[in-house]
Amino acid sequence: MTQLRPVTANDQWLNQIFAAKSVQTGGVVRRQVEDVDRKIGRAALELEVRRRGFHLVEAGGQYIVICTRAPLRVLV
Repeated sequence: MTQLRPVTANDQWLNQIFAAKSVQTGGVVRRQVEDVDRKIGRAALELEVRRRGFHLVEAGGQYIVICTRAPLRVLV
């Protein structure tokens, strides 16, 4: 029998972020750095973004998740 891990508040917070319509359509989601750091920590966000094959950028006090597995090219 497989033991299931209990769902934590961190899991719920991440699930809420990645349930956004923009995630499903390959868009972006943004969260304030201080909010992420306070609620789940950067490492947990990075792990989830990597697990999904997405891209994570930090700019202007926000984490920006680019919700596509396609290669990313920075133009400027």
